[in-house]
Amino acid sequence: MNCIIVDDEATARAIVAKFCEDTSEIVIKEEFSNAIDAIKFLNKQTIDVVFLDVHMPGFTGFDFVETLKTPPKIVLITSDKDLALQAYEYDAIVDYLIKPLTKERFEKSIVKVKTAIENQKIINNASKVARAANLGELFINIDRRLIKLKFNEILLIQALGDYIKIKTEKEEYKVHNTLKKVKEKLPEDVFLQIHRSYIINFTKIIDIEDNSVLIDKSVVPISRSNKPKLMKHLNLLS
Repeated sequence: MNCIIVDDEATARAIVAKFCEDTSEIVIKEEFSNAIDAIKFLNKQTIDVVFLDVHMPGFTGFDFVETLKTPPKIVLITSDKDLALQAYEYDAIVDYLIKPLTKERFEKSIVKVKTAIENQKIINNASKVARAANLGELFINIDRRLIKLKFNEILLIQALGDYIKIKTEKEEYKVHNTLKKVKEKLPEDVFLQIHRSYIINFTKIIDIEDNSVLIDKSVVPISRSNKPKLMKHLNLLS
């Protein structure tokens, strides 16, 4: 994780820097004695976390957070214990450290930051999948008639010799085409081939048991070679 340190006190910056250097997961990109210079830096660079003092001349830590349109994760550092409730009104602030800092408490803060970043990735990926499923569409030719199918309506696609069967939430369509060709037209972050004869919309999975998945009322087999790929796509709680 990349970080910057923002504190008007040189001694305070040095302490945070020492704790960061003792943590292999943190890389210090820059240190700043004022919020304005830090904001200018963040307008050009992407950072994972900011270790931020609250009380700075002319521009407080809260002013800093409010100025940023898409702030990174923030760890506030202050000697004022009475600002904790105000701090947690900001989604970007994941922790609140009281001076003088201890290494043990700092390490706990790093764990919180890592968790917050991973949770954000999950949320971002879910949003990306939802957008792809809702906005995309596929046209199929049935008896010289073009039918539009939205991606989020498609449950699964099955290969049947020279044809494919597309199952939606309401109907089934038999199309003269191949699984390989239709796969090229589908977004990879929504559709996954789990068997040589099946492509599924993995956002529609209801249950997984042994070597099969349940989608709507259809039990779809998972081939041994494709199962690791499916498990990688799922957000598993182990």
